[in-house]
Amino acid sequence: MVKKVKIAIGNIQIGAGSPISVQSMTNTKTDDTKATLKQIEKLADAGCQIIRLAVLNKSCAKALGEIVKYSPIPTVADIHFDYKLALIAMDQGIHALRLNPGNIGKIEHTQKVVETAKKTSTPIRIGVNAGSLEKDLYENTELSLEDKMIISAQRHVKILEDLDFRLIKISLKSSDVPTTIRAYRKMYDLTPYPLHLGLTEAGTLRGGMVKSAIGIGALLSEGIGDTIRVSLTEDPIEEVKLGLEILKTLNLRKTGVNFISCPTCGRTQIDLIGLAKKVEEKFKDIKEPITIATMGCPVNGPKEAKGADYGIAGAIDEGYIFKKGEMIKKVPQSKLLEELEKIIQMDLNL
Repeated sequence: MVKKVKIAIGNIQIGAGSPISVQSMTNTKTDDTKATLKQIEKLADAGCQIIRLAVLNKSCAKALGEIVKYSPIPTVADIHFDYKLALIAMDQGIHALRLNPGNIGKIEHTQKVVETAKKTSTPIRIGVNAGSLEKDLYENTELSLEDKMIISAQRHVKILEDLDFRLIKISLKSSDVPTTIRAYRKMYDLTPYPLHLGLTEAGTLRGGMVKSAIGIGALLSEGIGDTIRVSLTEDPIEEVKLGLEILKTLNLRKTGVNFISCPTCGRTQIDLIGLAKKVEEKFKDIKEPITIATMGCPVNGPKEAKGADYGIAGAIDEGYIFKKGEMIKKVPQSKLLEELEKIIQMDLNL
């Protein structure tokens, strides 16, 4: 296996065993600094650790200085084609660039970007998308799509390495889950640089959640990936929530509540669906790494959720509160959520 290297984007360490970070991207106009900073703050509160901003023109690039100054998390400038925007972004203190060196024209332009990036220790993420490959690769009928993506990434990497620049991160995104998985698996064995995981054009909330959970989750479960961004046609907050949920599900992030609940069946004596939703809403802001279970009946509930820190199970006209698999209290159904909240607040000193 290729020895892995570590880079830093602001105060976030990436690669070589560092904790996996969750990223997102603003959808505001970057030169509307007030709106952009407001969105960044909301995303940071939701758990986002690195934020990317579209830099479409000089106005956006020059606005980065104020954004960098007040952003609670490290920032990445998304640059396409215009090397001058990258130079302005770095002059404004941006923490990293998303830029494909092969797409910005003359080698002298790339040299200017790299020269500044070296001085400022600004990492560059090479982002390859299956839908925007170089013409010769796009027209090649002998290579698989994932191999075309890898070759494209390697070309960009070589440009930077030939300029003695190695603060590199790589992404290989497709809207097709199996293609994305194969591309990252192959690339993992070919490069020492950190890999940023994601699927492009994953879709709206439900479909995008499924694709992202399968694609990103499969790779993370194999030890592949150093940062993630869930791409959804939705409020970026949902991207962050799902990214964190993927990490928690794989035990890669120990923060916040892990909610579990049983499926409905004929033994259910309560409005399980409604109660489970209320439990999630009530305790969604807890930061401590605990598990809360909502079970439909006392027959198997406590045993099936034995690993949960806290839980409730419904019965006829009443319910049970359990802790670490042990029943500790019997209360009327209408008081289940209220009593559970009291116990958790007391234990966690909330």
